[in-house]
Amino acid sequence: MQFASDNWAGASAKVMDALSRHNDGAAPAYGGDDLTQQIETRFQDIFETDCSVFMVATGTAANALSLSTLTGPGGTVFCHMDAHIRVDECGAPEFLTSGARMWGLEGRHGKLTPDAIRHGLEQVPHGIVHHGQPNAISLSQATEYGTAYSLRELEALATIAKDQKLALHMDGARFANAMLAIGATPAEMTWKSGVDVLSFGATKNGAWCAEAVVFFNKDYASDFIYRRKRAGHLFSKMRFAAAQFDGYFADDHWLDNATHANKMANRLIDGLKASNSSRIAWPSQSNEVFAILPKTAAEQAREAGGNFHEWPSAGLPDEDCPGEGECLVRLVCSFRTQPDEVDAFLAAINKSEAPHKIG
Repeated sequence: MQFASDNWAGASAKVMDALSRHNDGAAPAYGGDDLTQQIETRFQDIFETDCSVFMVATGTAANALSLSTLTGPGGTVFCHMDAHIRVDECGAPEFLTSGARMWGLEGRHGKLTPDAIRHGLEQVPHGIVHHGQPNAISLSQATEYGTAYSLRELEALATIAKDQKLALHMDGARFANAMLAIGATPAEMTWKSGVDVLSFGATKNGAWCAEAVVFFNKDYASDFIYRRKRAGHLFSKMRFAAAQFDGYFADDHWLDNATHANKMANRLIDGLKASNSSRIAWPSQSNEVFAILPKTAAEQAREAGGNFHEWPSAGLPDEDCPGEGECLVRLVCSFRTQPDEVDAFLAAINKSEAPHKIG
């Protein structure tokens, strides 16, 4: 019962087959191979626009390097207080942007709002040399809370970004899960909604180590090749990054993976709603589910072989917090999660309740 992270799932068979298939023979190095060029064109087809695409190995590199193109001296990036770029990337965005601040803002269930951005601009106004300069907004889609921005919410953030001359960056570590959850196309969820730069994640959804920085505003991409090289992400054997995307995109494999992960998360949600003692903490729209369990139920699940993380609740509204004898946990489904795993987990946490069946 693996619900600790979708990073635990390994790579899909189709991605591994593509890696093996493209291992034969010789090919030019550093992205000069035909496959890399084909995958860059494939990105343009998927996003229905002439975008610039650069492959890297990790989401941290994609985020930090993309933000480095958007910031200047004294730069500030507005993001959610719990954004991955602020909390979980060991200062890489600050390091690779030469010191830009990741300015955390409040927002319910991981989402930024135009009012939150306005509040940030009151703290870091334009033109005050002592405060530095606001340069960009970074949002996570799906968010760190398992929620997803609607197209209307994205467009509202893009409007204030444009009005305030801020670039708009999207951390798409779980891009496919969010896109399917809101029923949008890749183009609708990015450049058509006003996104300038996307960190496109594939690793959590079946790749081995394949991410991409996608510039819809190509002006920001002018020196990215040097930034990527300096950061150590210009692979000599770039075809193996491209090979992962070849397997990932073939026959909509990436969409099938994300559809399955989301479906398993919904199965978990249905089971938690049917429980007498456990409950969902807030509505989830992707493959991450946050639940409030009795501590005894969480221990029962661990004893039965469940892997998951307890989640900090400090700073959350009272209605989202666990009560006495309870804990807040994060449960992440992946393309490899099976229905019987979900049902076994639900049976474990409901061990002392009357049995119930998930249809």
